[in-house]
Amino acid sequence: MEKTNSKPDKTSQVVIRVAAHHLSFSIADPQTKEKMVYEKYDLNEGIAIAANLREAFRHSTLLRSKCKRALLLIDSSVMLVPVDEFREQGAETLYKHTFRLSRSSDVVKTMLPDLNAMAVFSVNKDLRLVAEDNFEEVGIRPLMQPVWSRLYHRAFVGTRRKLFVYFHDKQLEVFCFQQNRFRFSNVYEATRLNNILYYILYVWKELGMNTACDELLLLGNIPNREQLDEELRKFLQRCYVIDDETDFANASISKRKDIPYDLKALYLE
Repeated sequence: MEKTNSKPDKTSQVVIRVAAHHLSFSIADPQTKEKMVYEKYDLNEGIAIAANLREAFRHSTLLRSKCKRALLLIDSSVMLVPVDEFREQGAETLYKHTFRLSRSSDVVKTMLPDLNAMAVFSVNKDLRLVAEDNFEEVGIRPLMQPVWSRLYHRAFVGTRRKLFVYFHDKQLEVFCFQQNRFRFSNVYEATRLNNILYYILYVWKELGMNTACDELLLLGNIPNREQLDEELRKFLQRCYVIDDETDFANASISKRKDIPYDLKALYLE
């Protein structure tokens, strides 16, 4: 685990990013160069995720800083529902019909105001309880929310349609927007080049996107980046990689390769 000697303001919010193979903890801190402090915590996969978080409270400088508020960024399956079609009463049932939900998880909902959608997703009950036992106020969001919000505004720059692919935690999130809302969003687990190519090109074809005019934008922790770019250009004329430093106007945090794009988007929104 990476440690820091910084002592952030206790009124700040600790962000707990929950992914498949690790946790991370971060907090805004104007006294540091990056204006935030970041710790990564590798999971002990022999114990439950909640037990990992409980154990992390014994070791993490940030978690022991006695902040009163926390935000859980959860990497779980998300069901997106247009706001005008969302019904609170049936949301949990619809989610259970869409995704496999374990008995150890709760269904939670949050509004995506910029995107005209409600996000319905799951959170581990015990993980949530550990957070609520240690913080006075706990918010919960899908991990992808800051990414969607940032790229939504980019999607309508110019006249070309854009398909976004965000790579993180051994998976790729593929999504696009149309008429001020989601047109498509799905996640695929893949690390091998052939599988990644298949998923991207399959979605491109299903959406009827134009290989000569429309754009594919890749971002995040891209595996086999140069080879993937080379292979994609055999099929698509306009394939681009979003560079973190350029996208975030060379902010200090953008230069940190160990911090995922979704956290950068959250702190620089």
